[in-house]
Amino acid sequence: MDLLNHYVGILHSLVWGVPLLLILLGTGAFLTVYLRGVQFRYLFYGLRQSWQAQIQDQKGDISHFEALMTTLAGAIGVGSIVGVATGITIGGVGAIFWMWVTALVGMATKYAESLLAVKYRVVDDNGEMVGGPMEYIERGLGWRWLAVLFAIFACIAAIGTGNLVQANSIAAAVDHVWGINPWISGVVLAIFVGVVILGGVKSIGRVAAIVVPLMALFYMAGGLWIMFLHLDKVPAAFSSIIEAAFSGRAAVGGAVGTTLLTTIQTGVARGIFTTEAGLGISSVAAAAGKTDNPARQATIIMTGGLISTVIVCTVTALVLIVTGVIDAQDEQGLALQGSAMAITAFSNAIPGGHYIISFALILFAYTTMLAWAYYGEKCAEYLFGERAEMIYRIIFAVAVIPGAAINMNFVWLFADAVNGLMAIPNLIALLGLSGVLLSETKAFQALVKRERKQ
Repeated sequence: MDLLNHYVGILHSLVWGVPLLLILLGTGAFLTVYLRGVQFRYLFYGLRQSWQAQIQDQKGDISHFEALMTTLAGAIGVGSIVGVATGITIGGVGAIFWMWVTALVGMATKYAESLLAVKYRVVDDNGEMVGGPMEYIERGLGWRWLAVLFAIFACIAAIGTGNLVQANSIAAAVDHVWGINPWISGVVLAIFVGVVILGGVKSIGRVAAIVVPLMALFYMAGGLWIMFLHLDKVPAAFSSIIEAAFSGRAAVGGAVGTTLLTTIQTGVARGIFTTEAGLGISSVAAAAGKTDNPARQATIIMTGGLISTVIVCTVTALVLIVTGVIDAQDEQGLALQGSAMAITAFSNAIPGGHYIISFALILFAYTTMLAWAYYGEKCAEYLFGERAEMIYRIIFAVAVIPGAAINMNFVWLFADAVNGLMAIPNLIALLGLSGVLLSETKAFQALVKRERKQ
């Protein structure tokens, strides 16, 4: 395992070097300027559209709201809790600021991905919508070889990010609080995952539409209550984040001596992990949404970046800072990390807090697994046809069991590495199809103006 960790670590370092981070941020910044700040101009429009009733004959498999909740299910996973804690440990509290920056410019990227996914989606032999980077790379750019490359990376990433990371974090939380063997947790979780994903995207959409809002509100309520109890420390917590973002040091304990590059690199990587902006994978769910216009659906999906990172991850970060767990140690004298840090923060602040955070971790990770199972199966279908869907679902469910018990460091390194590989073909497509994005956005703006006059 040590040798495997070594080689995965090398791959991770190569993939997530400065060049890719610059390209990811640069693409988001370019699209923000090129599309004239579409994520800011249509933010509230997108939020309103996600709740409004839809015309019944619109093409698609799931509603606007279900599509948004499915993408949020994929984004608001353990990265929103464990990933934030890990990011602070590695890059200091300043990494949170760079997560915000990544999320805000990444909303333009998510808009672009979702628009193209809907525009170039197709209907398969089962009558379901299939869309995403593999479709807009092939049908938009005409580069099937690059589309195949993305689909291969995405199938692997779905197992890594959407399965192993989530199962491992659930098992760790359950073991920490209740002392249940990870293998047992893996078997139980595999059953619950399998029951839902075997029903396809409509089943996943229905579950996401119910569970995601409830779990987010439940977690946010606990986090906001802790901040209320430590209200006097909240302004200082924000100040420490801003100061550390540009000084390259951890103003509130933790990663003392952190360099500015490490702070930025960690923040961008965590921001991408929690928004999925630039990876392209969440646009697979966007393509399944019922809509009459690609850009309309895109304005809805892009709001997920704000919710998952700027809101949910910020609550996590502030809780960790105001409760002082960044400086805390476990019984062996080792610094707290990952889920243990988050659990300690909640348990120290409010009675029964460890149950709140553990329950949130389980639900966050579980819904993420459902969303990524769908992403992976659609990419498998692109590669091998409709018959591959059921095979992939079974493989995904079974993989949960060993995923719950393997080494956590390997899981995170592997997931981050394949995410980076998946981003490369997608970013090429976004830049190559920027002209299509601009024309579709202008047409949509004209449509909105006509609708407002009616």
